[in-house]
Amino acid sequence: MAEYTFREVIAQAMSEEMRKDESIYLMGEEVAEYNGAYKASKGMLDEFGPKRVIDTPIAELGFTGISVGAAMNGNRPIVEFMTFNFSLVGIDQIINNAAKIRQMSGGQWNCPIVFRGPTASAGQLGATHSQAFEGWFANCPGLKVVVPSNPYDAKGLLKTAIQDNDPVIFMESEQMYGDKMEIPEEEYYLPIGKADIKRQGTDVTLVSFGKIMKLALQAAEDMAKEGISVEVIDLRTVRPLDFDTILESVKKTNRLVILEEAWPFGSVSSEITYMVQQKAFDYLDAPIKRITTPDAPAPYSAALFAEWFPKLEKVKEEIKKAMYVK
Repeated sequence: MAEYTFREVIAQAMSEEMRKDESIYLMGEEVAEYNGAYKASKGMLDEFGPKRVIDTPIAELGFTGISVGAAMNGNRPIVEFMTFNFSLVGIDQIINNAAKIRQMSGGQWNCPIVFRGPTASAGQLGATHSQAFEGWFANCPGLKVVVPSNPYDAKGLLKTAIQDNDPVIFMESEQMYGDKMEIPEEEYYLPIGKADIKRQGTDVTLVSFGKIMKLALQAAEDMAKEGISVEVIDLRTVRPLDFDTILESVKKTNRLVILEEAWPFGSVSSEITYMVQQKAFDYLDAPIKRITTPDAPAPYSAALFAEWFPKLEKVKEEIKKAMYVK
């Protein structure tokens, strides 16, 4: 075991898979000469050369479309968006081509692409650079959506995503690239579509994913000091969504709180809430609670942003409400 940062394991995962398969290549803005906007491809240009680590123009629609055509012709592109806010420029290619080509061609073509980069907020970056699009992409059949919360999960999930024969949306965070964790030296893969119970508990289930998992785990630790045992589930993947792990936990704890950094309308938490009330309604001893961002664009002001972003105290408050504890 050795300690690596999130950005380092992203580079490791891509490099390990590229050494095995020459059809895999990385493309995106500043991924080559600059070693990546967040240094998540550091050293890869030196190892693989400019034909497999490719700097693109600031033209997401163009290079996203190129990757779809390349994947249909036997390549396995990894496309880095400097932020998923910029993926909206190329979203037509993702939704109307990458996600649908297997079905529309009757299985004649598949589209093995990984679209990766940071999602959601990263501090004072303004409304157009602070959006969480997991729910948007997860809404589209044909796409898999992965949102890891730590370096270990990120490496194992990214390696699996690169080997997948269908398009995978792999979402990171600018605020996680410096996070450190011990990583096994031996190769490993993690399955897409399987949640992970990060903390066992008996009183209430808390579900989350991505960088806001840190808030979920801190809330669970604080609640333990008050005698409330919180089971924390990290979804890891929001499409496909591991409903079985959530349902089994709810059947044990009889209470559910969901935490995500996204707008509330049509969110991942909305889908989980519906599925739980459909399949585990009789096990619930309290209404399902959820914590999201307000239904408004992210403010730039530091003071306003602090109010907009979900707070630790709010998470603990909703846990207590689910427990009928004041």
